[in-house]
Amino acid sequence: MVSLLVDFRTRLEAFELDVRFETGSGITALFGPSGAGKSLTLRHVAGLERADEGRIVLGERVLSDSGADLHLPPSRRRIGLVFQEYALFPHLSVGSNIAYGLHRRRRRDRRRRVEELLTTIGLTGYGDRSPGSLSGGERQRVALARALAPEPELLLLDEPFAALDFRVRRELRSSLRALHLRTGVPLVLVTHSVADVRELSDSLVLMDRGRVVASGATSDLLDDRESPAAYLFQSEELG
Repeated sequence: MVSLLVDFRTRLEAFELDVRFETGSGITALFGPSGAGKSLTLRHVAGLERADEGRIVLGERVLSDSGADLHLPPSRRRIGLVFQEYALFPHLSVGSNIAYGLHRRRRRDRRRRVEELLTTIGLTGYGDRSPGSLSGGERQRVALARALAPEPELLLLDEPFAALDFRVRRELRSSLRALHLRTGVPLVLVTHSVADVRELSDSLVLMDRGRVVASGATSDLLDDRESPAAYLFQSEELG
């Protein structure tokens, strides 16, 4: 089981980001209102930001440790990252987008991996198509496949469904759960959607104003009527 330990502090202009939580091999949701620090926390885990102090550990590997002046760059973290905006290269085909991080592999191996992932995400035969010809849900699936292509130890998703309509979001939740079960890659999902948390997450990290308010198994936090999560879940969505 690949675990993730996040324990860091860093001062920002608006507030101090002070985050500590641990996850297991399932799907973890970082949940809270806009401006809580969720996406910024994800960027620290990915290595795109460097904290003032603290450490981040993935499995047996230390990704960052201020005490040891250690900060692995994103390229060495073996972490996949999927943004809300898909970030696909419009001038490349679907297959070439998926293969983008596989340049060190032989061409035959790259082709095999791309076909395998197209099947996994339900887009068999789409390899030669352009991203512009796809629907929003299909583009997000390609973004997921590209992040999974190098076989990461962890997948980070920053509001991956926010730009999609209700029907597509519901379909992609099911697809993401099936993808997780099929690949076994742990996921950390940033969201302010109650439905995302209820339908996807095994564990929940509730954030507000740069701090972790509560964390633990999603079912435990929601069943406890006194928990901060239960209070916030009285509304359907957070702003």
